[in-house]
Amino acid sequence: MRDERLTLETPQAGKVDLHWIEHGDPAAPQTVVCVHGLTRNGHDFDRIAAAMALRGARVLAVDVPGRGGSSWLADPQHYAVPVYADLLRRWLQALGLDKVAWLGTSMGGLIAMEIAGREHSPIERLVLNDVGAFVPKEALAPIGAYLGLDLKFPDVEAVERHLRTIHAGFGRHLDDGFWRELARRSSRPADGGWRMHYDPAIKQPFTQMEAADIDQWPLYQAITCPTLLVRGAESPLLPVAVAQEMTRTGPKAELVTFMDCGHAPSLAEPEQIETVADWLCGPEPAA
Repeated sequence: MRDERLTLETPQAGKVDLHWIEHGDPAAPQTVVCVHGLTRNGHDFDRIAAAMALRGARVLAVDVPGRGGSSWLADPQHYAVPVYADLLRRWLQALGLDKVAWLGTSMGGLIAMEIAGREHSPIERLVLNDVGAFVPKEALAPIGAYLGLDLKFPDVEAVERHLRTIHAGFGRHLDDGFWRELARRSSRPADGGWRMHYDPAIKQPFTQMEAADIDQWPLYQAITCPTLLVRGAESPLLPVAVAQEMTRTGPKAELVTFMDCGHAPSLAEPEQIETVADWLCGPEPAA
């Protein structure tokens, strides 16, 4: 596992320092890009990235601007999916990557559709983790509720308790080590305590917009690469009807549903890791 970074100049967001965690052999024949959810960061993929690296892939788990080790944007209005999509396409071009597999959780999946649904997409294999071509506005309200809070914690243990509550949808059977590591990777020392490891201003575009559904159907229907749709059985963000329609239109995604989780499956449990890593990279070589 290696920390990497690159400074990019973009027309909208200006100069951006982009950070990612790299797993596997840099010369591997397959590269998998992992992109996290709204308030998360690239370390969410540590476990599944290690599994994909064992399967012979190079894995790049990026911190979207405003999160983790990537820089914060000067204008919070640029914290938006189209801006992220443009930036990450430029990043792939700078790395000389014209063909990649993509694993996107929630917001990372929306970014993927913004890229894969347009001409000359570099995405040749796609996993959408608990996000669909249509997101009902009612499902976004709980996210806005915690995103709008200005939270400060006395210690990392308090961060962990908070994350166990707001991210209960990650799964009911996750081990304590997962939650401890999640808390450590999700927080930063600040103001004599601990704060979440993202720019508080990412909430501005989200909380300022009028409540509305997210409709990505035109982009989804333009996708042509093989697509796997992952759904948490209790997810409010990806309704069953939307998931089923996604298996019938556009790339006609394969659908897999994981039990005992909602939004979004952590991809940190053995069954989830094996299913998704096998689909993207093939089975793990025999010992």
